[in-house]
Amino acid sequence: MARRFADTFTLADLAAWSEPGTHLAVLGHPVQHSLSPHMHNAALAWMAASDPRFTDWTYWKIDVPPEQLHAALGLLHQKGFHGVNLTVPHKILAFTWVAELDPAARAIGAVNTLRRTAAGYTGFNTDGHGLAAGLAEDLGRPLRGATVILAGAGGAARSAAIECLRQGVRALWLGNRSRASLDELLAIVRPLAGAIPVRDFLLGAPPPDLPAGALVINATSAGLQADSPPPFDLESWPRPAAVYDMIYNPAQTPLLAEAARLGIPGANGLSMLVHQGARALELWTGAAVPAAEMRRAATAALASRL
Repeated sequence: MARRFADTFTLADLAAWSEPGTHLAVLGHPVQHSLSPHMHNAALAWMAASDPRFTDWTYWKIDVPPEQLHAALGLLHQKGFHGVNLTVPHKILAFTWVAELDPAARAIGAVNTLRRTAAGYTGFNTDGHGLAAGLAEDLGRPLRGATVILAGAGGAARSAAIECLRQGVRALWLGNRSRASLDELLAIVRPLAGAIPVRDFLLGAPPPDLPAGALVINATSAGLQADSPPPFDLESWPRPAAVYDMIYNPAQTPLLAEAARLGIPGANGLSMLVHQGARALELWTGAAVPAAEMRRAATAALASRL
């Protein structure tokens, strides 16, 4: 039976891989839900229509448990996979196993995009680019000069915080449910902040001087279930300028529903997913990438699951 990009493959499938052409893949655990093959293959088809170099390029998804990641990366290189995306739980794990690191990825301490070289893979992190592009596209809000309140302290929050500093925010507030994870994030962020003030707080006990008019970004997992509570009580905070939730499925998270009820502009993380993927495809192909086509494909794939 012919392989289809919508199928989910395993390490055993990879060991027996003999498909012709140029291959890309996303690795995760689980990864069955990933929209990346839909986005990337739509973009590659669009690109191949005017550039025959991309006619034989295909993007796949491979389910790899964390304990198999090191072996999988070796196999991917051996089988000639030109590029790899990494999603949960691999972004930090793979950081120490790449041959070379882009400086931005080194600062974040996590990689989500790998590009093949003769010696191994070079690791990049395109999440920050995706966030900045998504905020501009959906909310018309640049990070530069903004006061940002960022909720969360995991890998997504780490990328977002570094991008906020790189873009030159006016001030950065970091909130999280647990102190230990928050302190780990602060240890990474504060040495890079320079003159940008960085404040921290626990989401359950917001400080009285939390600023109004901020750009609020949710990088927690709270909201993945439509009936779960929001990650924090937005109504009790000083009114923000806008709310961006990195979660894209469901399209309206509990946090975004609350923002809509309060009349606060909001957007979900689909645009971030699209633009981080578009940037990865640029790194692999060296060509212009149709982000709008990737968004169309992602939106259609999501709609088909409803």
